[in-house]
Amino acid sequence: MKPSLAGQSYAKNISARLICTAIALLSLAALSPAASAQATYAAVGPQPSRIDITLQGGYFHPFNSDINNFQYPTVPYGFVGSIAGYYNQYIGLQLEGTAFPNASDDTDCVYTAQAGPILRYQKGRFVPFFHALGGASKIGGPAEQPCSAWGWGVTGGFGVDYILKPFHNRLALHAQGDFQFAQIDNGPLVLPKGITGGFGEVYAWRPSAGITLRLGSIGPKGGDATLTCSADPASAFPGDPITVTSMTANFRPTKDVQYLWTTSGGKPSNADAITTIDTHDLAPGTYNVSGRLVEGRKQKEIATCATTFTIQSYAPPTATCSADKSSINSGDPVTITTQAMSPQNRPLTYTYAANEGQIQGNGATAALSTAGLTPGSITVTCNVADDKGQTASATTSVIIATPPAPPPMPQSKALCSISFDRDHRRPDRVDNEAKGCLDDIALNLTRDTAARLVFIGNHAEGETNRDAAARAMNAEDYLTHEKGIDATRIDLRIAADPTRTVNTMLIPSGAPTDTIPGSAFDTTTVVRKGQAYGIPGQPSTPHHKHHHHKAAPALTATP
Repeated sequence: MKPSLAGQSYAKNISARLICTAIALLSLAALSPAASAQATYAAVGPQPSRIDITLQGGYFHPFNSDINNFQYPTVPYGFVGSIAGYYNQYIGLQLEGTAFPNASDDTDCVYTAQAGPILRYQKGRFVPFFHALGGASKIGGPAEQPCSAWGWGVTGGFGVDYILKPFHNRLALHAQGDFQFAQIDNGPLVLPKGITGGFGEVYAWRPSAGITLRLGSIGPKGGDATLTCSADPASAFPGDPITVTSMTANFRPTKDVQYLWTTSGGKPSNADAITTIDTHDLAPGTYNVSGRLVEGRKQKEIATCATTFTIQSYAPPTATCSADKSSINSGDPVTITTQAMSPQNRPLTYTYAANEGQIQGNGATAALSTAGLTPGSITVTCNVADDKGQTASATTSVIIATPPAPPPMPQSKALCSISFDRDHRRPDRVDNEAKGCLDDIALNLTRDTAARLVFIGNHAEGETNRDAAARAMNAEDYLTHEKGIDATRIDLRIAADPTRTVNTMLIPSGAPTDTIPGSAFDTTTVVRKGQAYGIPGQPSTPHHKHHHHKAAPALTATP
């Protein structure tokens, strides 16, 4: 048997006081002027109700609750009913009653009649809430205490409503969980068995669930609602989607709502709070968008809004043109490159033109052929067009250079002339002075190994062609025998110059020979007398020489 109220557990009394304090504070908040101020409703959803009537089934589970070590029993079946009236969308006052008639026998019961503030916060169709209640409690048992003594108790807990769309948002599914505390004085504890009477303190959990009937509404009427809308982006190009977003204030519908959109250009995608406008095929300009917020099947107009968007003209592409070579020779290939960009990233096509040559390519590069072109400047035009017909052009130049002049043709060069006037007894012999000339000639042939030499023999009046030929042959003998010059590099000729001389000409490789004076002769027909270049003791018998020149008719003396 518990001793008395003064002997109750200190912790349990503190818990009871805290719950009572919470009830008082919530009540003051509910009754304050600020709590009853009109709220602004920015979100679109079911309108907050004015009165909620809730009926639930519940389960009552005591813990750490006994009389003389007899535990209060669990009452598995019972009913919870409540009615809540709201000052605004957040704060209201709730009356609640419970009835758990019996558990294991007729003496077990739970009845409460309590009231207190309730707080809620609606988010769309979900309405979480918290309440704190206080009032009368009647709890029977656990040891044959009759269900007749009333005491006091408090209840605190939280739950949530989910508003159902049918029936115009009038019904909501309801679930909550509560903690209950009660004190019951059942009179003196009967001794010695201690099975009746006694003072009971009950701590219990009470989960419950059911349905709520929502009546009335809180919030401004449709005429007070406002609708604003904006277009994003406010400026775009044809084909870019425009998103129009609406915002509603001071309005919570009780019926289904629609957003009816009209535009001066383009097509809205739906009848929702956010719609997308198709801008394909719109010409550049500014377009109007109007929105109407309507409610119910009759489409009652609640509010309207308007905004605009602009369609811009496509900017043309830009292009630059360049060649991989600025100066070439005729026939050299050239690569042309176009660097182009569309500000709106439109697809681009490429074409090319040139005032000379042939150019091929339909991409960012093209090939210019310059075969057969004469020196001069070639202008290449690079053209770019986007899929909207916007174009850009750029040019570049390529110079075909004048080829360098060919090197001058080597020319024959006259060297020293050999005179045979000093020795009248031997007018054909090469003397020492002539050897000096021939030594210089040998030096020239040694320096230019590709050059040839021509000896042109002449005879004076009263002499014959034999004398002219012999003089040329004697000069050749000196170069070949004394200087080691290859005889195949020496040509022999006779001319009609009326002097006792041998003229010499150096013929570089590639030099023309058609201007060399004189004519070739057949050396095998020429009879020479004496030594060719004054070698003492040698007979003066004529000797014949086979020369590399073509044979000519026998030389006869000129008169």
